[in-house]
Parts: sequence; C-alpha cells; structure tokens
Amino acid sequence: MTKTAPGRDVKIAARGLCKSFGSKQVLRGLDLEVERGTSLAVIGGSGTGKSVLIKNIIGLMEPDSGSIRIDGEEVVGIPHVDRERITRKFGMLFQGAALFDSLPVWENVAFGLMQAQSMSRKYARKAALEAMAQVGLDADIAERSPAELSGGMQKRAGLARAIATKPEILFFDEPTTGLDPIMGSVIDNLIVKSVHELGATALSITHDMASARRIADNVAMIYEGRIVWHGPVADLDHSGNDMLDQFINGRSDGPIRLRVGG
Repeated sequence: MTKTAPGRDVKIAARGLCKSFGSKQVLRGLDLEVERGTSLAVIGGSGTGKSVLIKNIIGLMEPDSGSIRIDGEEVVGIPHVDRERITRKFGMLFQGAALFDSLPVWENVAFGLMQAQSMSRKYARKAALEAMAQVGLDADIAERSPAELSGGMQKRAGLARAIATKPEILFFDEPTTGLDPIMGSVIDNLIVKSVHELGATALSITHDMASARRIADNVAMIYEGRIVWHGPVADLDHSGNDMLDQFINGRSDGPIRLRVGG
C-alpha cells in the first residue's frame, strides 16, 4: 500500500477500496488521492466503477473494505454525527441536476443552507440569488419551477446549489451528460470558475474527454475497479499507457475488453 509522499497536502485519500454487489466485484482494491486545491477527473467507460467510487467517498455507500480519509480523518464506519460534520464540507452537482420539482429554483439552490445550516429563508434566498448570479442565472427565474428551465439552466441551478454552501470539496457526476457540446463547454467553464473562486478541491467523474481536459488539473483512469493511470491532464496524449490511449482515442482494438450485449 503506497503512502502519501512527505510534503503533499492530500484532501481526499482512498486506500484499498473494495465494493461488491452480490458476486459482482466493482471496486477491487482501488487507491486514489486528490491534493488540496486541485481538480481531478476520474475517467472510464460505463460500468467501470466511477459512480460507485464517488458514492463511497461522499458516504452514500459504505465500502466492503478499505479506507477513505478526508483531511486525514478516517470516514469509513464513523458515527452518523461525525459523518454529517464531514458532509458539510461537500457540494455536489448530480448527473441530472437532481432538482426538486416541488420547489422553486431559489429554494432548490438554498436547500443545503436551510436544511444543513438552518439558515433563515430570508438570508438563504439572498445567498441563493448570489450563487445563481455566479453561474449566470438571472434573479427573475428564482420563483420558477425546475420544469420551466432548459437542460443547461437546470445544470446551472444544480451548480449554484453545489456552491451555495461554500464547500471545501466539490463533486461533479458526469456534469456534461445530456448537454450539447456548446452548453457542455459553458458548464465546464462555470465549473472551473466556481472551483477557483471557492479555492475548493474538486473530484469529477466523466467519460467525456473534452470535458475532462477542460475542468481537470489531473486525470485518473479507472478500469475493472482499479486506477490504471493517474497523472497531469497535460500528459494524457503521451502517457505510454495502452488502456488510456485506447480510451481517449475511442479505439475498439486494445487491452480494454468491450462488453457487448446485456
């Protein structure tokens, strides 16, 4: 098991993570680190374990074995009250924005402020409008329902909710899925801007290489439940890793075995 090099400031550290569902092994001794203030994109095909990894880190799932440390603190198996304290450091943009249809846009954005931080509606609305402005949403849509928004605007509202609590760590789950290339680029640029303004650490999962190149400082590739390459985004095109090379160039021939059929 590798140890963190001296002098490195690691915000998130996963060691030996294993997670199975019945007889299906999804994470198989996965190791991963994200340094404070950096943006890491975890790439890989469908079914490789990206979503399971992020769910284990944020606490929606518990690994079968292994360690997850946030700011050096072990979070696997900790009491609920401590988990809530750790979770308050997080902000997340979900794949489908995951807005509540029954709430107007501003209440969606302010949800964490009112629920987790017990902020009054008056001040939560003000903070929500500020977060909306940061991602280019006008105040005049604050009272609209999410169903009245386009897909791109829903993503912006989801991003506004993620940053409204001023989190230390931002998670992005397939942030450009369902968006056209232009809107995908707009969302990516807003992600970079938001992470920079907060001084946050960011962990994204994506299979969109154009998005990964735009939002990440570093990239890690997951395959069959393990990290098979981890390095600077600038090294992607000359990594010397056959799996990574096959994936980023979209080639059917190579060491990655394609799953065909059901």
